[in-house]
Amino acid sequence: MATARPAASGPCPCGSGKKYKRCHGR
Repeated sequence: MATARPAASGPCPCGSGKKYKRCHGR
């Protein structure tokens, strides 16, 4: 997983294809 936090509206670095805020963005 990326060390830098991606934008909440961007794709999640975990590779799920979901937006970061909907996936790992807590």
